[in-house]
Amino acid sequence: MSALGRATIIRMSGIEETRENVTEPDDSRAASGPQRVAVLPGDGIGPEVTAEAVKVIEAAAERFGLALDLVELPWSADHYLATGETLPEGALDDLRDHYQAIFIGAYGDPRVPDMKHAADILLGIRFGLDLYVNFRPVKLYDERLCPLRGKGVADVDFVVFRENTEGAYVGIGGNFKKGTRDEVAIQEEMHTRKGVERIVRAAFEYARDKGRGTVTMCDKSNVMRFGHDLWLRCFAEVAAEYPGIETQHLYVDAAAMQMVRKPESFDVVVTNNMFGDILTDLGAALQGGLGLAASANLHPGRTSMFEPVHGSAPKYAGRDIANPVGAVLSAALLLDHLGHGAAAAAVESAVADSLAGGQTTRDLGGTLGTREAGDRLAVAVRGSQTASGR
Repeated sequence: MSALGRATIIRMSGIEETRENVTEPDDSRAASGPQRVAVLPGDGIGPEVTAEAVKVIEAAAERFGLALDLVELPWSADHYLATGETLPEGALDDLRDHYQAIFIGAYGDPRVPDMKHAADILLGIRFGLDLYVNFRPVKLYDERLCPLRGKGVADVDFVVFRENTEGAYVGIGGNFKKGTRDEVAIQEEMHTRKGVERIVRAAFEYARDKGRGTVTMCDKSNVMRFGHDLWLRCFAEVAAEYPGIETQHLYVDAAAMQMVRKPESFDVVVTNNMFGDILTDLGAALQGGLGLAASANLHPGRTSMFEPVHGSAPKYAGRDIANPVGAVLSAALLLDHLGHGAAAAAVESAVADSLAGGQTTRDLGGTLGTREAGDRLAVAVRGSQTASGR
């Protein structure tokens, strides 16, 4: 039997099983299985939500006969405090050359006040693997979760393409006379034509491929006259190559207001690193909170990274109360990236059904603990016969 005729290999759980493949993968990345996924549970609630996401991946692999090799890596605050090591030497090359995807739980631990390990791991992977697309779906699965009066699931359904490797977060700047009354602090933004053009093009490609009709670009070019002017020009140039897609340009403050007033006016949004960071958290509030927010850090065609965006929340760690849905939906993005669209849709459908049925953790008004919420999603994925998802 060929590699495509074999199925799930799960190292993480200590199970190694082979089942007959029941579906063919729908993407070239799935053509030489088993596909290796690095799993980094991280800190705080990260290991708990990661465990539930892995349950769901296992369920999807069982149902769809996917050949996946999940490999847990120990990089975390515990590992750093014990060894002094954040990312081992050669880690990025190993991830780039030997893994198709990376799944991350959450990073941040009060025992490491400067968060050196988190920066080295998260930013190290993001910049080292050139993951220039931060992809954030903003999708409402149940209208009771939306804080906006009169808005339903059809009104909150858009995606944000946030530039992930440039802008205000590149760390260019410094302090002069630090700690004195004469201190000067400089923090620079950096935008390159290559970086802006490729993220804008990724947004248009997605809109074309997914049948989304409008791409909105958000900037502040009325006052940021140099860097954001580059965004404005690149947006116009790339848009001309996609005549079938409508365009919209909004200053970021107007975009934030419009997301609250009329979220249905957005389809695909593209913006810079800092504005994307802010707007996507606003988007998360529209869909029910950060506990539901998934993300993908992508370089199309290359090893990419998937993570929930809720943070490590150390005070909730070990209490079985963390919401695993953001991690589970991030796992759905991972499956889709690997070419398993039907499996990803089944995961998303299970989440939608659980939210509509009130089978949630307490932060969303339910009574389930983290583990029970994950168990129920895994059962739904394993047993579901239909899947939906835009």
